[in-house]
Amino acid sequence: MKVLGIETSCDDTGIAIYDSIKGLLINELYDQKKIHAYYGGIVPELASREHSKKIIFLIDKIFKKINIKKDIDLIAYTAGPGLVGSLLVGATFACSLGFSLNIPILPINHMEAHLLSPMLECKSITFPFIGLLVSGKHTQIVAAYKLGKYEILGNSLDDAAGEAFDKISKLLGLKYPNGQELSNLAMKGIKHNLYFPRPMKNDSSLNFSFSGLKTFVMNIIKDKILNYQEKANIAKAFEEAVIDILLIKAKKALYQKGWNNLVIAGGVSANKLLRQRSSIMMKKFFSGQVFYAASKFCTDNGAMIAYLGSLYYKKKNISSLEILIDPKWSLDHPFFFK
Repeated sequence: MKVLGIETSCDDTGIAIYDSIKGLLINELYDQKKIHAYYGGIVPELASREHSKKIIFLIDKIFKKINIKKDIDLIAYTAGPGLVGSLLVGATFACSLGFSLNIPILPINHMEAHLLSPMLECKSITFPFIGLLVSGKHTQIVAAYKLGKYEILGNSLDDAAGEAFDKISKLLGLKYPNGQELSNLAMKGIKHNLYFPRPMKNDSSLNFSFSGLKTFVMNIIKDKILNYQEKANIAKAFEEAVIDILLIKAKKALYQKGWNNLVIAGGVSANKLLRQRSSIMMKKFFSGQVFYAASKFCTDNGAMIAYLGSLYYKKKNISSLEILIDPKWSLDHPFFFK
């Protein structure tokens, strides 16, 4: 069984084909970083226009590489959460293609696809587990009971971790996209040179708040001319503060549920320090493991959409040819599935 996955939730156009027997057959991605770099952030209207321009190009590219158009059993597309214009491009294209080829389509939750993306390469991950979802728009602690059944234990009350990374990076004068640039700079920082607060560290809930930390760092940077080393020290202290907060909450969630496995997913899950610290934490306090996807599957991609589509295909949860999107589709809300 082969699934065509279409990802257009934000500014990356991702197309992939996943085979339930052979695994991932092909994964193509077009990113818009150069376009949005000029503006210092994503411009929704430009993002949707670029999806419209590139989606057919990528589909043609895939089918030319592997001539299996007639063998596609299902089209899975990102239905939310995301930018409404970008979602509409992918949904409309998926439904049109499905209708023309007489293939069923399936709306996919973008965050669920991220959460299960480590399973693309690691089949040993089993439910239940605690998920730490960390991206530019979401920071969540999730209890994953089984496919399609999730409980959000903690959420960001303001900025997401990835968003905070980007904003501080911009203030330090780093290039867009800023998050990875900040991590690279942090590697040059002097450890323990600065110490930043850990917001909600002792709060009984599993929620996050990064706006206070962001303001704290902004006040340090404001109206100062910083040399390279000073910027590196700030980047290091900031990165360590964010990662400490993420892992403190993940640890609490594991203890609360009495579970031993942790899955870290989303764009920020590619962060090297986060991976190192989470591995140390799991070895020290838990008998289970921490799982994360390969770096190429951490950011938005069609492979994770196609893979999740294959899992739901086995469950026979297939929709009709109806354009369905929800820009605010929550991971714990059934929406399309019962």
